[in-house]
Amino acid sequence: MATSAALLLVLLLLGQLGPAGAHRAAVVCAGSACYTAHGGKLSAAEAQLHCSRNGGNLATVRTEAEAWHVQRALAQLLQSEAGLEARNRKFWIGLQREKGKCLDPRLPLKGFSWVGGGEDTLFTNWHKEVRSSCTSRRCVSLQLPLSPQPPAGSLAKWSEGPCGSLSVPVSNIEGFVCKFSFKGMCQPLALGGPGRINYTTPFQATSSSLEVVPFASVATVACGDGVQGEEQHFLCREKAPGVFGWGNSGPLCVSPGSGCSFNQGGCQQECLEGGDGSFRCGCGPGFRLLDDLVTCESRNPCSSGPCTGMATCVPGPHWEGFACHCPQGYQLDASRRDCVDVDECQASPCPQECVNVPGGFRCECWVGYEPAGPGGGACRDVDECAPGRSPCAQECTNTAGSFHCSCAEGYVPAGEDGAQCRDVDECADPGRRLCDSLCLNTEGSFRCGCLPGWELGPDGASCAPGPTAPAPGASSGPPQGRGAGDRAGDVVVSAPIGSPTGAPAGASAEATATKGPSLAPHYPVTPAALDEQAPSGPPGVRMEPSTPHPRAATGRGENPGEDFTARHSDEGTDGQKLLLFYILGTVVAILLLLALALGLLVYRKRRAKKHEDKEKKPQNTADSYSWAPERAEGRALENQYSPTPGTDC
Repeated sequence: MATSAALLLVLLLLGQLGPAGAHRAAVVCAGSACYTAHGGKLSAAEAQLHCSRNGGNLATVRTEAEAWHVQRALAQLLQSEAGLEARNRKFWIGLQREKGKCLDPRLPLKGFSWVGGGEDTLFTNWHKEVRSSCTSRRCVSLQLPLSPQPPAGSLAKWSEGPCGSLSVPVSNIEGFVCKFSFKGMCQPLALGGPGRINYTTPFQATSSSLEVVPFASVATVACGDGVQGEEQHFLCREKAPGVFGWGNSGPLCVSPGSGCSFNQGGCQQECLEGGDGSFRCGCGPGFRLLDDLVTCESRNPCSSGPCTGMATCVPGPHWEGFACHCPQGYQLDASRRDCVDVDECQASPCPQECVNVPGGFRCECWVGYEPAGPGGGACRDVDECAPGRSPCAQECTNTAGSFHCSCAEGYVPAGEDGAQCRDVDECADPGRRLCDSLCLNTEGSFRCGCLPGWELGPDGASCAPGPTAPAPGASSGPPQGRGAGDRAGDVVVSAPIGSPTGAPAGASAEATATKGPSLAPHYPVTPAALDEQAPSGPPGVRMEPSTPHPRAATGRGENPGEDFTARHSDEGTDGQKLLLFYILGTVVAILLLLALALGLLVYRKRRAKKHEDKEKKPQNTADSYSWAPERAEGRALENQYSPTPGTDC
């Protein structure tokens, strides 16, 4: 009773929707979906509305297999409507790009998305490059070949363009394709004798031949010629979780006169006839007959493919049950039907770094280490200080996984990474008394010198009176060589050498103590000081090349016999270059001043000329006239009535 009531409800619903919503369409069902192809000039929005009213969407084409299902539905439609064959045929699918969303050439779908939702798919079949317009909504259609018989193996190309509207549809659009998804499918009913079957799907499409029939479809069976025979109705329903069927048993429309000769009795594999014209269905070895007495199922429990993904199905003893097995590096998930990757790095199989990959792992070495062999199972330290690869400017010390840069004596680290070295100017430090008199900085070291008439002591730092030293009480040395408290006849005692190397062994303050004129305290030698002390040819400051400072002998690039005057000559050359720059700068400044004065002079002349023109300009109307020169006023005209001289009144 419950089944009959449900079937009656479905038929009533189909009867209410049939007259208004029925639409002749080509139908192809495969897997868990059905595809319908429709003809008609509609906009993309109207086509989507038509599909959604029946519970679907404009079709997706996510895989090549799905593209072939859609093309089969279009082929059926073209066969039923021959008028479409002579035109440039395009049919809407559910790929669209909204207004304001621009082209993204990095993605397979170029910024388009499926109206039914879901992520981007890798399968594409574009006809040509997609336009990069973002100002309007764009929709995609399938462009079929112009020839009635397209080449075998050729799929319809994707063409994007305007979506059209209700008032202005796209001219070359001939229809659209819908897609309807279902939770399951039933196998088609089998006829064991003359008759016909029509399937009415939930999306209001009818067909007499479907490879699979979607869930909730109604099958109408009429045996014989269908004129006087009674119609039977069957509903595709879910009999058990994941199992769908019609609820009937045995072939339909069985005719004793036909037996197995008509459609093999409707049996899937074998038809076995009886002696009285009856027959029954059977199955081959390794298969068993299902409850519908028509369909055969393999006895192997793995024949239905219960294991998914990378899992392999292994049947149990005597074909009872099965088990899913995973390849190496994978394990079964909670459902025991699929495989997931095993994270081997949790067991720490590598000596240093472990990287998990699908189905395995990979060992890597830390920074500063390298694989010890081709297998990558062990790591060894990289000697960054090896010849030819040292990153340090001077000294490099290799450490475990790294290295350390250092500088030789007389240098300090420099640069952001401390790999470079710069020279230390020992003579510039006022707190260190390295020399008794004069100090000259060299690359990585320094040297000491004495004033004229004095000689460098054996320790290389103190000065002693020479053969030409002035007599006691006489003034000696240039003024610069005197300290504030120097007095003639003082005893000069050399201070301890503040060099990292120290004075030679056995040297002491008492050994270097001498009497004589006071020497200048320790001060560095500069090119300016040398110019003051030796301006023109006299010996000036003299160094002792034969007794360099003990540390100078180990300095880099320092020749123990180098003459101090040669160093002074180089520094003098630099002074000449600096003087030349000063002269050039002065000339440029003078030229700029002359240009400024000239510009000021021109400006003042122009201003004076304007002022002069302004004074010459007439100020009022009278200024434009010229005045006649004044003349002396003559005597008044004589009265014509006056008496003539000599006459009386």
